[in-house]
Amino acid sequence: MDKINIYKDNQLRFDKAAEILGVRQDIQNLLRQTRRVIRVDFPVQMDDGNNRLFTGYRAQHTRSMGPTKGGIRYAPNIDEEEIKGLAFLMTWKCSLLGLPFGGAKGGVAFDPRTVSLRELEHITRRYTTEMKSIFDPEKDVPAPDMGTNPQVMAWIFDTYSNFKGHQQPAVVTGKPVECYGIEGRKEATGRGLSLLVLETLAEHGYRRIDEQKGKPLQEARIAVQGFGNVGSVTAQLLAESGCNVVSVSDVDVTLYNENGLDIPRVLHYAEQNKNSLKGYTEAEALAPLEVLYLPCDVLIPAATENVITAENAEKISAPIIVEGANAPTTTKADERLLQLGKEIIPDILANAGGVTVSYFEWAQARSMYKWKEAEVNQRLRDDFMLPAYQRTKQTAEKYHTDLRTAAFILGIDRVQKMILKRGIWP
Repeated sequence: MDKINIYKDNQLRFDKAAEILGVRQDIQNLLRQTRRVIRVDFPVQMDDGNNRLFTGYRAQHTRSMGPTKGGIRYAPNIDEEEIKGLAFLMTWKCSLLGLPFGGAKGGVAFDPRTVSLRELEHITRRYTTEMKSIFDPEKDVPAPDMGTNPQVMAWIFDTYSNFKGHQQPAVVTGKPVECYGIEGRKEATGRGLSLLVLETLAEHGYRRIDEQKGKPLQEARIAVQGFGNVGSVTAQLLAESGCNVVSVSDVDVTLYNENGLDIPRVLHYAEQNKNSLKGYTEAEALAPLEVLYLPCDVLIPAATENVITAENAEKISAPIIVEGANAPTTTKADERLLQLGKEIIPDILANAGGVTVSYFEWAQARSMYKWKEAEVNQRLRDDFMLPAYQRTKQTAEKYHTDLRTAAFILGIDRVQKMILKRGIWP
């Protein structure tokens, strides 16, 4: 099957929401497009002494809301269209949550698992050098994404600061705490995701935390596709809340136990096994994608895009899908899932915890006033994730539409109002 273009796929979702909202056609046309795309080709000397050519990208969808914001991913098959599509989604995610950013995304096309730590550092520093006129605390602020982590962000921070001749901690978020990072950022996406899973379960009759009424959370069966930072944190937090995590998966294997997995043991095994679940013997081992089809109450696709398609949508048994990855469900799959009565908590809402705490980190770095982790977690929950969830539910009811379309409506509405008030085009 050909690769699905997530940019064009999400433009269809944008068009649907913009039509419902009644967006002026000229604004709609402009917001469908990408403000700027930068491509760079650069050489890096590898450990064997040979030079290898790498291709990197940075896309900025709109700058009307403030600095552009979005992660950097290292993955072998990324291309310009994927980066543009992810930047497009970031605009609506930031707008939905009320953050002062436009959407951006970046990346370098290679598999980070195939290079040494020294090579990874050199690739990162050279990519940052190529982007030194693009990255800026006031203009474009990167963050971690697939294949990158706090160490990579620390190299970006250091390289950029060396060019400027002074510390620039606000130029990138997701940094280690020791390098002006913020406590709670690593767990933020998974924490926000778990908050909305619990909120949705409560609406389906399960107990809220510290409540006695309702069905016990132990009866809520959870399946998590993807056991990287987002999936593993989500599984851990939901297990700690009392949910029954029956399945987790990575690129090699699905682990399944209908009575529930011992998530702390699974986490420990992965940490000792180079972040792989392969070889774990205390659960049934299935093919990697089988996690999508297992009997459960909540499915959390938290790996990569386009895993739920029109071809496999009918095989999904979970009545609730909460999207941890970006664009894990195609537009055609959406249509079929909604016909089947599934409830989908969309990516631009469900996984917005990461960019929200990145906003906190950016604000912390600009003010040099340190936030405490308890404050980070409390504000993430009470000031951003839960209010955005309730606004999305209310908008869906107002327009008699699904939650994804409602989330797009809210995001688009805020951006168009800014454009109309300021008189500045993106």
